[in-house]
Amino acid sequence: MRMISKQDIKQMNEIYRLHFINSVTGFKSASLIGTKSRNGITNVAVFSSVTHLGSNPPLAGFFVKPGDDPPDTFNNILQTKSYTINHISSLQAKGAHQTSARYPSNRSEFSEVGFKEEYSGTVYAPYVSESSVKIGLEYQDHYKILINDTVLIVGEIVEIGVPDQFVEPDGHIDLNKAKTMTISGLDAYHKPEKPQRFGYAKLSGEE
Repeated sequence: MRMISKQDIKQMNEIYRLHFINSVTGFKSASLIGTKSRNGITNVAVFSSVTHLGSNPPLAGFFVKPGDDPPDTFNNILQTKSYTINHISSLQAKGAHQTSARYPSNRSEFSEVGFKEEYSGTVYAPYVSESSVKIGLEYQDHYKILINDTVLIVGEIVEIGVPDQFVEPDGHIDLNKAKTMTISGLDAYHKPEKPQRFGYAKLSGEE
């Protein structure tokens, strides 16, 4: 194994470096984030940075990089305080990836890639009807990461849509039954294998 230095990374071709660094951290969540502008224009975009932040209250976060031209997802969330996180299945992967294209703000990715909007009546933002696990969130705060101008958006989960048959007796959601995919790098989508579960870890002799 060759150890690659910080200087080696700096000297990499830009596209090569993007793929290399994005994939070296391992598998990531594959999610479609749905939003809706105050003018009623819907938006859906693929993200691989959604992460659990806490269970009580139930919080989730994800990262965006607004830059000089803030993306519709970020703008819509700040304006309406509402968004959805939708799991991606193998049947959705191609369309989900296409949402990463830079569509104009007046065109909805839902119609562009063929996804159907779905509403629960609880959250303003649309769900992706085709997704098997759906999470409705209310914006709480955002935090700027100064070193590279990315932003962590934090939301509280206000509702979850998941079929009963995917939920195990202890509350664990079987993501294999849900056919939830993961992402590595920028554009590689994976079907996870059946997991190994080991239970809650305790010290020897601990009850």
